Amino acid sequence: MNESEIKHALKQRRNLSPEHGIRVPFEAMQDFVAALFSEAGLRDEDARLMGQILTGNDLRCVFSHGTNACKEYLHHLRDGGINPRPDVKVVHEAPGALVLDGDGGLGYFPCWHGTERIIAKAKTCGSAVLTTRNHHHFGAAGNYTRRAVAADCIGLAASNHRSTHDPDRPVYSTITSSPLSIAVPAGEQPPLILDMAGGILGFNEDQFAANPAPFFKSFGLSNIIQVLGGAVAGIYLEHCTQGPWIANQGAFIAVFDTSHLMPEGQVQAQVDQYVGDARKMQPVPGTDRTELTGGNEWALERENRERGIPLGNEHRQMLEGLAADWGIDPLFSEWEDTRF
Repeated sequence: MNESEIKHALKQRRNLSPEHGIRVPFEAMQDFVAALFSEAGLRDEDARLMGQILTGNDLRCVFSHGTNACKEYLHHLRDGGINPRPDVKVVHEAPGALVLDGDGGLGYFPCWHGTERIIAKAKTCGSAVLTTRNHHHFGAAGNYTRRAVAADCIGLAASNHRSTHDPDRPVYSTITSSPLSIAVPAGEQPPLILDMAGGILGFNEDQFAANPAPFFKSFGLSNIIQVLGGAVAGIYLEHCTQGPWIANQGAFIAVFDTSHLMPEGQVQAQVDQYVGDARKMQPVPGTDRTELTGGNEWALERENRERGIPLGNEHRQMLEGLAADWGIDPLFSEWEDTRF
């Protein structure tokens, strides 16, 4: 492929800054999203958290796991598939572990608050792990590893939804898009944040015959993510399969405090050296600057927090449709003068 073909291929990704639209301040978008979820029956503090997390992903132009996700969540809340006011319960707690039941609600609530709690545990124990179950979608895995990075910790997050294995289907059908994120804090440089779907390569007979190694790596990675975020989290336990909600998901989140690995700040300094040296290298073909994993999102977040979230025309129409459905004034016309 030549460079123009590579650039075209990169543009097919879902999560890129739109070419045309307006810019909306972070706080205004956050308040708008919170108002939507409040109208859908969530507690005020839960609605505000949804606004914070989803709008935060918009800042990074990860729109698929930002405000674009509102439509599906609000649909299930209206239809009664998601518990709007879950009573998240502690199933088990130890100095370095926490297990939470999400009571049929969105996975954001047990996973976000649980991550905060295991960060505090890791500061004492060096590491801590959270598992959650009996809830709906938890969003982007990077939501939780980024929270760990903000506390100078290494974070790992995986999630999976309950499924059955049909003995009449080939085993490679277990390759799915279940998410994985691993994040490592830096000092002055962008942190390293891997946030991806595990099924990076589906089965293709011709590709497998020519080069089987990538398939087996994708197969193994996807299996491990599903087991950590699903089986280890307990999503197949009987009570999780019998409730009235679409509560078929779980999560596995681990946190490691860097100050237990080296004197405070030294891990970050070592990461800075690695990242800083790598960013001096030549960029990936079809891109304008050299960044490691998570670097582009880091730069976009800083830029868009200052300039406003780039809201594409189709994205805006979708949100305005939701606003009409739920009786909310979107107020996006206030920023029409920012059109690009």
